Amino acid sequence: MAVTVTEKFQSRDVVRGTNPSAQLNFVIQGTEDYDEALTQLASKAPQAFDNLPRLSYGIEPIAEALWLGNARYGYQSTQPTGESVYQFDTGGGSQHITQSLGTVRRYARPGAVAGNFMGAIGVTADSVEGVDITVPVYSFSEVHYKNRAFVDDNYKATLFELTGTVNSRNFRKYAAGEVLFLGASGTKRGSDDWELVYRFSASPNMSGIVVGDIGGIAKAGWEYLWVQYVDAEDSNAQTLIKQPISVHIEQVYPYKDFDRLRL
Repeated sequence: MAVTVTEKFQSRDVVRGTNPSAQLNFVIQGTEDYDEALTQLASKAPQAFDNLPRLSYGIEPIAEALWLGNARYGYQSTQPTGESVYQFDTGGGSQHITQSLGTVRRYARPGAVAGNFMGAIGVTADSVEGVDITVPVYSFSEVHYKNRAFVDDNYKATLFELTGTVNSRNFRKYAAGEVLFLGASGTKRGSDDWELVYRFSASPNMSGIVVGDIGGIAKAGWEYLWVQYVDAEDSNAQTLIKQPISVHIEQVYPYKDFDRLRL
């Protein structure tokens, strides 16, 4: 049976910036010999990817004559164990909104009066379409160099559990609710230690939000705000329009204690 090496669909984990890295994942089929599986992987995994040299490659068995393989790319770090590197990006994120901060002007045809939608954006006869905007999101990453005893199976499981959660108490000078943990990736450096990259995004908690004539609204950074609209009569414009009647704040991420990251 011929040995095949196929790149997985869930592959190409790429990090760019001052400490770039990448990983390609493969499935190797057709041999029960790990030396042959490694040899075939080495011949198929490119020597360079995303302008990064290949650092290492490895396999693990998952079934008879079936292996999972990976190839890691980057630059050999000179950082000693226990050191850390920090990166940040203030590029912002995209959010779909249906409500403006305030209507600046309204215009109507001669003899008519423009309806007062109380800040609703893109109102149609049936809905409020809204618009996509850039909102403040502070993205940052931390690279830590930990010894191999630190990165055991329990710690890997903790990283998995905390991915996609929000800080339940203060973290890195941010208040509870402001930091979303996007996950971590690890690269083993030889046999001694690990290079771990932790990725986060921060969004500010807000209070004093006003939607139409509804005030006193507060939301945590990663909570989701949505507005309910109803048909209302605008006596000045003499027409039915849509206006906000209620505002809802939804929790969409679980809260966890980021002290468990042990950073």
